[in-house]
Amino acid sequence: MSRPNDVVPADADQPNTLHALTRKRAELAGKIEHNQLELRRLIAELDHIDAVIRIFNPDIDIGAIRSKPVPPRHSAFKGEVTRVVLKTLRESRIPLTSRDLAMVLMKERGLNPDDRDLALIMVKRFGQCLQTKRRKGLVRVASSVGALQAWEIAR
Repeated sequence: MSRPNDVVPADADQPNTLHALTRKRAELAGKIEHNQLELRRLIAELDHIDAVIRIFNPDIDIGAIRSKPVPPRHSAFKGEVTRVVLKTLRESRIPLTSRDLAMVLMKERGLNPDDRDLALIMVKRFGQCLQTKRRKGLVRVASSVGALQAWEIAR
């Protein structure tokens, strides 16, 4: 099997760019193969479950069984966001924004803080949590930092 960089000729224009692109292509192709194998495994599992259902009820309309939605990407455990919000705000000497709090959770969970889409989702989740805690009197707005508000524990 050849490595991704073996296909780039030594005298190519922009060899660094071509090497990077071939590495990226190989990475994506590997992910596709992995997902196709996983899909095949899931389909086989579903077929086995369908067969067992038919043993118990041969007349059942399998197509009428609706699929269950997949949980949102990087969903938190119940109360996890609240725990991080309150703990981090209690330990902080300065007010923090929802972005600051989101970065704390992302680091705790080993998520990539440079993933802009994921960071935006987390900031929105923390913003919603902070609003809920504000209505309950647990936190309050301390100041504004650009478009974001800085929060602190209500004393």
